[in-house]
Formats: sequence, structure tokens, C-alpha cells
Amino acid sequence: MSTLFSPEGHRVPVTLLEVGPCIVTQIKTRATDGYNALQVGFREKRGDQINKPMQGHFKKSGGRACAFLREIPLDDPSGYTLGQTLTVDMFQVGERVDISGISKGRGFSGVVKRWGFRGGKASHGSMFHRAPGSVGAAATPSKIIKGRKMPGHYGNRRVTVRSLEIVDIRPEKHLLIVKGAVPGCASGLVEVRKPKFERCGA
Repeated sequence: MSTLFSPEGHRVPVTLLEVGPCIVTQIKTRATDGYNALQVGFREKRGDQINKPMQGHFKKSGGRACAFLREIPLDDPSGYTLGQTLTVDMFQVGERVDISGISKGRGFSGVVKRWGFRGGKASHGSMFHRAPGSVGAAATPSKIIKGRKMPGHYGNRRVTVRSLEIVDIRPEKHLLIVKGAVPGCASGLVEVRKPKFERCGA
């Protein structure tokens, strides 16, 4: 993350994302695959680091092997061709995007950290500080109900942050600068997509 200043002098927290260039490695249509989607590859990889089945797959789109592959659902993929290069130029400043990534893993955590429980009193003599409290019923149904918020593994899961505003674009460095934070570590892989839902009042 970093900071930019708006023309009015306001400090804006931003995240710098390296977006593309991505290669269209496969076009999936409803007629052949049952759904419409675009498979794109990011960050080129040497051919000797790819197994032979994947080498044959990449040969259909020009032979450029990619380290990462992701699918992007589309309504109509007919406007794209195999081997086409997608760059950050497809976005515009002021536009909003949805960003998905794997959140940072925080290991085993209690309910206060994992779910934001309030906890008990911190006063002298209290024996209840960060415990979850009552979690199940007595005789009926005599078990913990599925979905109960409990201590456990926190983070390291797919998270989507919706409707982040694009503040700036640096095409020469393939940089997309968005307002706010995105899930994952500094070197993590994220997916940037057009927003799935319209903002209320937009």
C-alpha cells in the first residue's frame, strides 16, 4: 500500500497492483463447455518448466507458457481471440472493480480475534475474558449447531473486496492504483474484474 494526494489536497490510501500483461490462453463457450468464460495467463514461464500436456495447451494460443491461469466469466467472449494480450489499458480512472485474493493466514485464533467477540470484563476477580461463552444446547439437540462461530483457523481463504475505485493508471509499468486495501500479502496473486453488482445510488 501507499499514499496519494488528490488535487484538493486530501490524503488517499491506495494499493499498487501489477495488472498484466495477460494472455488469452483459452476461450470457453456455452456450445463447447456449457458456459462462457475466458482463461487468461499471467507472468510468462520458460517452456522447460511446464509439463508436456500444458505445453500442448499453451501451443494453441501461441506457445507462450504462463505461470498462473485463471478463468473470468463473460457474457459474450466472441470479442476475444486466442493469444490476445490484455493490458491495464482496458480500465479507466474513476471506474470501479472487484478484487479477489487469498487473505493472509493468521493461524489458530480465538473468537475475539477471529469473529470480533466482545469478551468478558477485565475487572479483578473475573474468570471470563476472551472465552466464547455458551456454545451449545443442553438435552435438545445435545450438540453444537452447525455454523456456530468458534475458535479455529483464521485467514488463508478467498476474499473478494467489491467496488474499489481506480485512482490512477500507469500503463508503462502495468500499474493499476486502487483506493483502499486488497486481500493478501504484498507478493500475492489477485484477480481484478469488472464489478458484479451496481453500487446503490450509483
